[in-house]
Amino acid sequence: MRLGHMLASVALGFATLASTGAKAVEIEYWQYVFDTRVKAMNQLIAKFQEANPDIKVKQTTFPYADYQTKVAAAILAGQGPDVVQLFYGWTDNFIAGKMIRPLRAEAFPAAEIERDFFPIVSAMKRGNDYYGLPTAVRSLALFYNKKAFKDAGLDPNNPPKTLEELVAAAEKTVKRDGSGNIISAGMTLDMGGQDHQWWREVLIRQFGGVPYTENDTKVAYNDEAGLKALTFYTDLQKKHKVGQAGFMDEGQAAFRAGLAAMTIDGTFRLGSFGTIKAFDWGVTELPANAQGVRSNYASYFANAITTKAEGEKLAAAEKFLKYVSSPEAMKVWMEVVGELPARREVALTPENIAHPVYGPFLKGLEYAHTTLFKDEAAQRQVAIDMANRVLIGGEDPKTSLAKAAEAEQAIIDRAKR
Repeated sequence: MRLGHMLASVALGFATLASTGAKAVEIEYWQYVFDTRVKAMNQLIAKFQEANPDIKVKQTTFPYADYQTKVAAAILAGQGPDVVQLFYGWTDNFIAGKMIRPLRAEAFPAAEIERDFFPIVSAMKRGNDYYGLPTAVRSLALFYNKKAFKDAGLDPNNPPKTLEELVAAAEKTVKRDGSGNIISAGMTLDMGGQDHQWWREVLIRQFGGVPYTENDTKVAYNDEAGLKALTFYTDLQKKHKVGQAGFMDEGQAAFRAGLAAMTIDGTFRLGSFGTIKAFDWGVTELPANAQGVRSNYASYFANAITTKAEGEKLAAAEKFLKYVSSPEAMKVWMEVVGELPARREVALTPENIAHPVYGPFLKGLEYAHTTLFKDEAAQRQVAIDMANRVLIGGEDPKTSLAKAAEAEQAIIDRAKR
């Protein structure tokens, strides 16, 4: 009888475990393919599941170019992610497409969000509702190849501090073949990368203007400041001949290969550049103008809960979102990806501020601007086309600038309807 009782107890235990396993909630998390971000999320998912064995998280990724289309198609079909990563500039499109839901105030009190996160988190707020939270925030900085500086006779520990010094350093570090073709750029030109942000939120302001007015709904750069900013940028290729649009396809690729002395990029590039073995590189704040005026651009990818998540999946999704926006998750993200924690207390430590790499990006956050895009992809393409008309098509900068302003205003106006 005792043996029979023990066997029955064991059988009941197995049945209970099986039943518990069957009740585990599975949610899907989607983000675009970026190696270090995928690696970081895999680590976070493993830690989350260890602490929450009743929840399983499946990560799915897509190439950046296809990402928004895949997300929209899946959610509209009642499939796809329960928690989704989106660029803050896509928020209006995701809301309009009924793809994401507002965060419940009971689970994510606005007062706590605004107390703990950097102010740029407000770009995810519409009315009284937040639609997502970031794990990390990004700013821009100037990456420079110390070996290229040394080879050109420049001090590798004294990077450019002003725009004038930037041009001078680029002129000394550029390399050309016998026909004058660039074989190693002094400065990358990549409007499809982060240069459109540098032009829009940095150069325009440094030349005395603003990119937009009326809460970023009125294009304001079709003026003398905007023209000076565009001319400065395109002169890097046309006048100074220190770089070329399309050289090695992407600025970051040229820098990684040791074929560009300088490039402007974001904190998200730290994980990738950290694998460079062929040369030492450094990071410095974006150059100031002659009067010492600095500016920067701050951005982030947020995690949001989709309209697909309901019932127990919604509860699990909220729990997962809380974890990936927690201090613990932010520390992991910074170590693996290199992006700055979105919570002040995690980012603004004495060690981070004094860090030779993180420090310049943190300083950049102090004077950064965050563009309230209506359609980020379309607005970015306007800047790309504007530069290409000058650099490839030979169009007059003033004419191209006017076309860009008109095209971008039309995009913003359509989004407001």
